Amino acid sequence: MRRTRAAAAAVTASLLAAAATACGGGTADTGGGSNAAPKELTYWASNQGPDLAADQAALGPELKKFEERTGIKVKLEVVPWSDLLNRILAATASGQGPDVLNIGNTWSSSLQATGALLPWNGENFAAIGGKDRFVESAIGSAGAAGQDPAAVPLYSMAYALYYNRKMFQEAGITKPPATWDEMVTTGQRLSKDGKWALGAEGANLSNNIHQAFVLAKQHGADFFDAAGKPAFDSPGAVDAVKQYVDLMAKDKIIAPGNAEYAQNQSLQDFANGKTAMVLWQSAASSFKSHGMKEGDWGVAPVPVPAGGTPGSGPGTNSMVAGINLAVFKNTDNIDGSLAFVKFMTSDDEQRILNKTYGSIPPVKAAQSDPAFSTEDLTVLRTTLGTSAAPLPQVPQESQFETAVGTAVKELFADAAAGRPVTTESVKAKLTKAQQQMAS
Repeated sequence: MRRTRAAAAAVTASLLAAAATACGGGTADTGGGSNAAPKELTYWASNQGPDLAADQAALGPELKKFEERTGIKVKLEVVPWSDLLNRILAATASGQGPDVLNIGNTWSSSLQATGALLPWNGENFAAIGGKDRFVESAIGSAGAAGQDPAAVPLYSMAYALYYNRKMFQEAGITKPPATWDEMVTTGQRLSKDGKWALGAEGANLSNNIHQAFVLAKQHGADFFDAAGKPAFDSPGAVDAVKQYVDLMAKDKIIAPGNAEYAQNQSLQDFANGKTAMVLWQSAASSFKSHGMKEGDWGVAPVPVPAGGTPGSGPGTNSMVAGINLAVFKNTDNIDGSLAFVKFMTSDDEQRILNKTYGSIPPVKAAQSDPAFSTEDLTVLRTTLGTSAAPLPQVPQESQFETAVGTAVKELFADAAAGRPVTTESVKAKLTKAQQQMAS
């Protein structure tokens, strides 16, 4: 079911407010929980593979391994990204959530503010082997500064530009675009005969935010000011959103049908040779599942403005991406939940899971495996270390994703329908999104 931007933002705001009341309790030492159901756990996993079935197949044997070792049965549900945030918010509001769940690291501060998640204090970190096992930047994306993290890192990621080598060769293009000007000129050479240059997920709110955030950084703008107040309609933010949507509306290098994509369809188009490029986090495993082989694709940094190179400021070319593991405070199995997090973040499981998904282990010891030195992961690790920036660590971040992400979705719908996308229309939608945040 689709929601209008206003409805989605209102639901998010009301659920956050309700959750702060519904789930604010807990003891001082562990933050809450009990052991009333010690032999069972419910786990909500985010969709990391090409589809939900692939995640079920990948995670099933690992959860069985955990059950054999501990006697605790894990009931797994893989939740699509389009549903995950609202499912989590509804669970925090009702107090009826899973025991353990995945959260996008960008949501950490917002969900932390509800009081629904177990705080990872010294005692809880000690139960899973210690805080110092994790990469510092990954821990830094697990909650607001100055507070105990609301989650622990599971997968670390960054964005890269993936390109189809065969399609580039057939078009006589020898290298991937390094700047946005090159993206447009290269893209227009590739967009012909029913094929398109760049894939997008125009109806995926989180993905929209990730792309708009990076472009805003490149325009010298932020979506929140230094005081943490929304600045959605600043000139730089408006220019960033327009630049992104114009890849469909003006430059004609994204297929109009991508305005409806929200379930990783752009990855399948890439694998099927319908689209020559895609901006994605750790996409190798998805491409392989769709029949591609190593060497069919190349990997390069996400473009930056003309004359720039990847780095901080205008050279920012990714948000700090990743998936964290969180525990609900009111779990019926606090000991089992901690044991499960310890298992999932163990050195061995980190190697297995991050190899499966083509992501980077946030656990330091697991990164030494040669599997994490492939072409794409080298690009991703370099990006994380030199040119990625974290999304705003503010309590309103999830509302920001809903409001602005939906505004971008609506602008893509306008572009697909042939309606004009102007600076004025972009600003109007971002101003409305900002007003919704204030109401």
